Amino acid sequence: MAYSEDHIALAAEYALGTLDADERAQVETMMAADRDFLAVVQAWEFRLGALNQMVGAVEPRPELWERIRAAIGHSEPQAPIVLPDAPPAAAAEIAVSEPVAVPVIDDSNVIRLAAQARRWRNLASAMTALAAALIAMLAVEVFQPDVLPGSLRSKPRVQVVEVRTPQAAPVLSGQYVAILQGQAGAPAFILTVDGTTKNFTVRKIGAPPEAGKSFELWLISDKLPRPRSLGVIGGGDFTARPVLSGYDQDVINGATYAVTVEQAGGSPDGVPHSTPIYTGKLIETVPPATPAPNR
Repeated sequence: MAYSEDHIALAAEYALGTLDADERAQVETMMAADRDFLAVVQAWEFRLGALNQMVGAVEPRPELWERIRAAIGHSEPQAPIVLPDAPPAAAAEIAVSEPVAVPVIDDSNVIRLAAQARRWRNLASAMTALAAALIAMLAVEVFQPDVLPGSLRSKPRVQVVEVRTPQAAPVLSGQYVAILQGQAGAPAFILTVDGTTKNFTVRKIGAPPEAGKSFELWLISDKLPRPRSLGVIGGGDFTARPVLSGYDQDVINGATYAVTVEQAGGSPDGVPHSTPIYTGKLIETVPPATPAPNR
């Protein structure tokens, strides 16, 4: 339902509490009979409710009440009201016998316009105060949000951003092989090394075993102070070990691999005790695959 400006201003003043008793009774009667008008009043109460939340209660100091009581006690007693004497009877008769024409002024429009002006002044003051309160609340929210009550704080906006990191292209390894052979030229062992994992495998081909002895594999490099043991070669056809992972790739690729005959179980002190009988160097047999370009 559409309401006039007077009705809207009346609802705002009711929410502010500036109406007199008769006007409040009028508004309450309209609220009881018209639910739409009740909604208008409640909307104003909601808008103006921010003023109450921004202004805290202030308790007067105790000495103020003492000063008020003292002022009341020192005030002079009010003089009695004296009514004027009644006019003489003759004058009253003359006044009755000679009627005087008194002009009658219809001031209903003036009273109504004055009430409307007062109502709109009150409404304008309320809207100005509400705007100032909202500006103050926004300033507090920006610079000191903890001061505001929880109901007035803006909810933080959380935005989840998913960042996809491109996966690194897998490093495709090459394969290296060394033929370990003696002075006679016959191959005794084949050593294969994976370029990525640095794991190696030794395959026995033609080395005859010796009773009570063990074959031990060594890495010899001019970048190392002495030969490094890579372990005893087992009695089976294949022996796999991961011990090359502690060495740099340049050392692995450029080293000489040698086999010595040691006591059963290998060298007890990490030093070869016989001359190498089989040696060889790595050569690349399968190069690393080139990864496909990203599109």
